[in-house]
Amino acid sequence: MDVNAAVAAAAAIAGLCTGVIAMLAFRWSERDQARPTRTSLHTDAVLPPGVDTVLSVLRSSAVVLDESDSVVKASSAAYALGLVRGGKLAVEPMLHMARDTRRDGEIRQVELDLPRRGTGRGEALAVSARVAPLGSRLVLLLVEDLTEARRIEAVRRDFVANVSHELKTPVGALSLLSEAVMDASDDPEAITRFAGRMQIEANRLTNLVQELIDLSRVQNDDPLEDAEPVRVDELVAEAIDRSRHPASTKQITMAAGGTADLYVWGNRGQLAAALGNLVENAVNYSPARTRVGIAGRRVAAPGGDLIEIAVTDQGIGISEKDRERVFERFYRVDPARSRATGGTGLGLAIVKHVAASHGGEVTVWSSEGQGSTFTLRLPEAGAVRDRTTTSADTAGPDDDAVDEPYDTFPPAAHDSHTVLPAPEVLP
Repeated sequence: MDVNAAVAAAAAIAGLCTGVIAMLAFRWSERDQARPTRTSLHTDAVLPPGVDTVLSVLRSSAVVLDESDSVVKASSAAYALGLVRGGKLAVEPMLHMARDTRRDGEIRQVELDLPRRGTGRGEALAVSARVAPLGSRLVLLLVEDLTEARRIEAVRRDFVANVSHELKTPVGALSLLSEAVMDASDDPEAITRFAGRMQIEANRLTNLVQELIDLSRVQNDDPLEDAEPVRVDELVAEAIDRSRHPASTKQITMAAGGTADLYVWGNRGQLAAALGNLVENAVNYSPARTRVGIAGRRVAAPGGDLIEIAVTDQGIGISEKDRERVFERFYRVDPARSRATGGTGLGLAIVKHVAASHGGEVTVWSSEGQGSTFTLRLPEAGAVRDRTTTSADTAGPDDDAVDEPYDTFPPAAHDSHTVLPAPEVLP
């Protein structure tokens, strides 16, 4: 009996211990479930109802901070801008703003210039930061990227300043010349001379206004709305005809050649204006008794064949530092020569925009004292090419193009071994 009693007592004690341990384990489990973990601090559950939905539709970068300055929630744009790193706000001025707002509850806003991530070029990122309290514990930071807006504003400001300067020059000249005409009312020769100068300045003013209109049109219009297959030979002939008079005055020979029956897809008027500007520049910047050549050819490209139209001159050439800026609006390599030829500095800017809006590009090769080659690359009109290729398959060997290089023209920018067909010299 004593043994049985001892066994029963031991069993009772073991059962009691097991019950106590089970109860403690249950209590510890409930406590662990109720305790906030590191992950739960960064979940949406701590945000007031509806805040997460609002933040998801904002265009600005959003960051929510708790009372310990830890990031509770951050949008992907905030990470992309480099605002959040390692669960903390990485921009010290914004962190100070958040602490001040948490202390007094006032909304604060400031504009900052931040260094770009992953670049050593020193470029700044312009942002506008706004901090506001969110409930009793949280602070909301909204950051908007102003970099592109500032760039556009700077371009607009420079454009207005340049236009004002360019317009003041011929207008001021016309005002002075008109006073000179009035003072020389009894001198017919002086009146004739001043009137001639007035006509030159009036033409310059007209050209400037027209090119401003053209530039505005190519920037705002979609050329592919009225796109059509355009024959390159016709564009070349039109460009040559446009510059025929100034070329003949300087005894410059204009030569056209290259592959025949090429077509590009786009707005005929804009393409004609772009190529005309290139040929006109080549004539204006070439010495007397030289040659200007225009040649087209088809080149293979990964996204489809391209048509290259190269305009080559034997002019003064362009220095390396100027080649990077020749396509900027109102930029002139030689301001004195531009004034003499009536150039506005907008011609190449128009060419650049026309090429870009047609899915192409324009490049330049140049060497000082040797001349320049501007190459306009545009997508080929594929459907027209299919028809011309079919008809070319039935042609005889006499129909092939002559494959002889230019004698005096430098190579194109993209290929130091470019071989172009011999041009046809036009009167």
